[in-house]
Formats: sequence, C-alpha cells, structure tokens
Amino acid sequence: MEHELDLLVIGWGKGGKTLARTAARAGQRVAIVEASAQMYGGTCINIGCVPTKTLIHDAENNTGNNFDPQYFQTAVARRDKLTAAMRAKNFSMLDDLEAVMTITGRATFIGPRRIKVEAGNESFELEANRIIINTGALPAIPDLDGARIGGRIHDSTSLQHAPLPQRLVVVGGGYVGTEFASMFAHFGSKVTVLDRGARALKREDEDVAAEVLSALSDVDVEVRTGASVQRIEEDEATARVHYEQDGEARSIEADAVLIALGRKPATAGLGLETAGIELTDSGAIKVDEHLATSTPGVYALGDVNGGPQFTYVSLDDNRIVADAILGTAKRSTADRVAVPYTIFTTPPLARVGVSEDEARAQGLSIKVAVKKVAEIAAMPRPKIVGDPRGIVKFVVDADTDQILGAALMHVDSQEVINLVALAMRQELTSASLRDSIFTHPSSTEALNEVLGSFAR
Repeated sequence: MEHELDLLVIGWGKGGKTLARTAARAGQRVAIVEASAQMYGGTCINIGCVPTKTLIHDAENNTGNNFDPQYFQTAVARRDKLTAAMRAKNFSMLDDLEAVMTITGRATFIGPRRIKVEAGNESFELEANRIIINTGALPAIPDLDGARIGGRIHDSTSLQHAPLPQRLVVVGGGYVGTEFASMFAHFGSKVTVLDRGARALKREDEDVAAEVLSALSDVDVEVRTGASVQRIEEDEATARVHYEQDGEARSIEADAVLIALGRKPATAGLGLETAGIELTDSGAIKVDEHLATSTPGVYALGDVNGGPQFTYVSLDDNRIVADAILGTAKRSTADRVAVPYTIFTTPPLARVGVSEDEARAQGLSIKVAVKKVAEIAAMPRPKIVGDPRGIVKFVVDADTDQILGAALMHVDSQEVINLVALAMRQELTSASLRDSIFTHPSSTEALNEVLGSFAR
C-alpha cells in the first residue's frame, strides 16, 4: 500500500475531493485523508457557506426580527440536518469508488512525498507519486488577553451552535463580521460591531458600504468605528469587551462575543518543513501559477495556498491541478478573470472586478454608472418581494466601454453578479448588457436602466 498510490489528498475540501474523484475515474489509485469525520466535504458544506446561508435564510423569515431562542434552535436543527446529509453524500461519492481509499486520521509529512497517518490508535505510512494539500483555513484569533474560543467567546464556527445571545458583540467589521451581524440581528439579537478602522467594509467604495451599513442600521445593528479592542473578559453571567475609541477607554457587555478577524491557512502540524514545503510571509503554502509547491510532486489547493478564500476558487484550483497531472498543464491561475464574491447581508452585496476607488488609484480612465435600487424604474423585482434597498454601480473603461467592475447590493445580487462576471470574461461592453433582453420582472433588468445612463 505504501508504494501503490498515484495520488494522495490531505483534506476533504472542494478542490481536493473533486480532484480525487477525477483521478480515480482516470484509473489512478487514490487515497484521501481527513482529520475529522465531521468535515467530510470540507468547510463549505459543514461550517461555512451552506450552514451559514441556511441560518441566514431562516433569520430573514423571522417575522418582526423577534428574539426567539426556540426559533433559532429550530433553524440550527434544520442547518444540522442539511449539513449531515451533504456530508454523508460527499463521503459516499469517494468511499463508493473502488480506486479510492478513504481514511479518517491526521496526516503529517515525514518526507517529500511520504506521510504518517494517525487514525485512532493506529499509525501507518503512505507514499504517493503526487500529494495534494487541501486543509483549508481556520479563524484567525488575535493575540489579546481573553481572546480564547470557549464559553461566551466564539469564532464563526462555534457561534452557530451557541445559545441565541440577546446581546452580541462582533469584533471586526469585515465581511464575516458584517454577515454575522446581519444574521443575528434578524434573529432578534442586539448587535454591536467594533471595528478599528475609520469605517466598516473598508475595501468597498464608500457609497456602496453606506448602503450595507444602512441595511444593518435598519435592524438596529450599531457599528462603532475607530474601536481598538484591548482585552476580553467573561464570567458565568456575561462577557465584557474593553476597547479604546477616540483616545478613551471604553467597554461593552454582551451575552456572547464573536471574533471575526479573517481566516488563516491551516498548516499547523502538517510537518511541511520536513518535506521542504515553503510558506509565504502570511503563512500560506507558497505555490506557482500551476499550484505546485516548492517540493516536486506536491500541490496545494484551496484556502491553504493563500488565494481567494472561496469554495468556487478551490474548485477552479482542482481544474488547474487536474490539467497539470492529467492533461496539458496549460491551465493556470493567470487564466482567472473576473472572480466575483457575495456577502450575504440582507439584501446581499455582490462585487466583481475593481471598485471605483481602486480604478482611480490605478489611474484608469473610467466612467461610472450608479443608481439606488429604489430609484430604478425598470427593476420591479425587489419591490415585489418587499425590499427595494440597495445600489447598482458599474465601473467602465471610458475609452473601450469594457466593464471593469461592478457592485450590486440588492435582492438577487448573488445571481446577477455571475452574469456580469461572465460578460467581463467574454470582454463584452457595457452597451451589450444595456441592450440585452432580460426576463421580467427580474433584478437583472436593472442593467438596462443603470447602464443606459452612459451617453450613447
């Protein structure tokens, strides 16, 4: 067994599991090692995208945003049922293949293409022609007094199964913090966000961020900017976050605290140094444009390689490595154009390409089309479903009319952004979208009107 493997995958994330299945179907002998039986299928279906969006959906259906712990527990139970079903399906998709050996255990490199696996009381070694590292990322916890996950202090994983807090303090006004603030406010929690920057969502244009913050304000989320957290305390009854703002020492009490300060690549305990695998300054595994590491025959897919932390990027990582080991090795990360993302606030914010601020900082010659959703006559869909909030904004090359970027904050934006991204990849002009025929009533129709603001 030690010398019979063509491919060994460490971690059951989107890219790794898909590559394992592809290689097995191509006749290769494959093994996949996952440290936890609760993580078959990876972060997305177990603790990330699917479970959180399930909770968000139920939160949005909480009439009146009433604080109802039982309603929350029912939502959590539905979340757990869905993730359990998806986890079982993901396991069977590989375990049912004769060419794939599925192992639940912890893998550690003991050589360039050799690992030691500890599975319960058993320990054994495996060697393969190629090894894929697909271990994902973990919540980043700051070096602050009291910032330890447990009790009333949570990361984005543990908070999903905590008792519904009447008062929630979110440390961090980025994407995860904003999304969770919106969700728990709709579940009826009183949410306060502490962000050390001048404003939350600092990577977004100010007018776009303002729309998101306005939606948070609608559900009584308070965002305190310039708030630098110093320490966190807790006892049986409450937690208290101490911070500095405007040069003054302040504090706030809560039933729960969420630390939402990003995620870091999960590389601890892998023994990468033994295999000669180099890391970047940020702690990610260093890879080239084909996702090969510094050790021949070893690749890194998904969040662990320092790229955009999205499951669909991990899926594309799989395509690149599959081409490298089974195809022509022509595909690379340089092929990626217009990768969109969505923050599932209510309504969601979706963006692709450059923002107006980024375009101007780069000295690009641009024209900008922007309009609030409530003012778009040819966009009845949000009004029909009762939520006409948001903004539609496009950044376009002034000379070529090529779409450089877009920010959409409205009902269905997570779907419409994919059309915009496809148009960008195909190098369509803004006029092409402006003059396209879209179904009615739909959110996509906004493109006809907003892009029509440019001179013909």
